[in-house]
Amino acid sequence: MSYVLPPVPSVDQVAVEQRAAAFTKRSIKTSAKKAALAFTVRMIDLTTLEGADTPGKVLRLCRKAMRPALDPQVPSVAAVCVYPTMVGVALRELAGSGVKVASVATAFPSGQSFLDVRLDEVRRTVELGADEIDMVINRGAWLAGDVARVHDEIASIKQACGPAHLKVILETGELGTYDQVRKASQVAMDAGADFIKTSTGKVSPAATLPVTLVMLEAIRDHFHATGRVVGMKPAGGIRTAKQAWQYLVMVKETLGDAWLTPDRFRLGASSLLNDVLLQWERARTGHYESVRSLSDD
Repeated sequence: MSYVLPPVPSVDQVAVEQRAAAFTKRSIKTSAKKAALAFTVRMIDLTTLEGADTPGKVLRLCRKAMRPALDPQVPSVAAVCVYPTMVGVALRELAGSGVKVASVATAFPSGQSFLDVRLDEVRRTVELGADEIDMVINRGAWLAGDVARVHDEIASIKQACGPAHLKVILETGELGTYDQVRKASQVAMDAGADFIKTSTGKVSPAATLPVTLVMLEAIRDHFHATGRVVGMKPAGGIRTAKQAWQYLVMVKETLGDAWLTPDRFRLGASSLLNDVLLQWERARTGHYESVRSLSDD
């Protein structure tokens, strides 16, 4: 039987944007900043997804993931995300650290390839040992209105993941409206996504507070309807600790404390970690440190 999208509530654009804007006015007291900074580090997927990636670059990234700063109070990040060909390199370096190895797949970032090719890439990447797969939806099929095809492809990829967790990237910057984001979130969750994710980081706009709020509300409603937990990952454009805190507060107020864990929430941002570490040094010493306080990257 072909998948049929169930009724999905329309999104009140004005209300979503007003509520999202309210999160930009929140602040964290000085006494709580170090705890908030450490908490943020634990949620980060440290990522390198460039054509010029080398084993040496991935090794340096993994070392930074395990020990982001010289201060031992700074925790490790949640995961390192790399291309499939670099999974083995990351696994060897991260062994025993608790840091997960994530890999993009399914013809990232376009998603424009044959389904059997995308499924084979997923299977081979999981066989290499990836803990998590970040897939991109078939936006061409979605924008053409073929919702059932998008659902069935995600379901097939979820099956191909086996024990690995599946993060489904909607590439919200290409979907056009909040209603489309809400519907795509529902389809991905119905198809078995363990996480839904805003963006590849290759398209602008990437993560925004209003879009993330729409996705969080979809997760909340799906949980209330089914009891099934789905995680959330905003990715792209989150560059400062202050921005990251806005997302964390939004998660807390929309989904509750149970989602404030790396098992249910991640931040995908390549430049965020360095700003968090600089803010950490300021909170610790009262002034900004030079790059001496940061590990090699």
